[in-house]
Amino acid sequence: METKGQIIYFIGGVKMDTFELFNNGKLLLPGKETSFAEMKWSKHPVFEGVGLKHIITAKDTDGMFSCHLVRIAPDCSIGNHIHETQLETHEVIKGSGKCINADYVIPYEAGTVSIMQAGVPHEVTAGAEGLYLFAKFIPALC
Repeated sequence: METKGQIIYFIGGVKMDTFELFNNGKLLLPGKETSFAEMKWSKHPVFEGVGLKHIITAKDTDGMFSCHLVRIAPDCSIGNHIHETQLETHEVIKGSGKCINADYVIPYEAGTVSIMQAGVPHEVTAGAEGLYLFAKFIPALC
């Protein structure tokens, strides 16, 4: 199912959307290459239906930054929570849903970027087709 705002690519004759490109992408650092396809999805420790790939972690950035590929199953959510010390951004790459950020409802669709300040309560709920995003943290979450 193609979603509004979603971009489809053909790589080597294979149809891929933006999420699949990153799910199968790679991290390149001086002297190091890490394949995202080889990374296992982790279940979120608290929220059911939420999967994570820890793309860039504190060990890659001396604790300054982390980036996580997040997939939220249809009609599931990352419930209300706070990161006391991290600024968090979301970059929606596929699907739709909503974010409640400091009591404001923000519609999420491909191409949306949102910022959650440290200490601000927020939650994210996926729509019927699920939601796929990058969650980035300054300083690193893990």
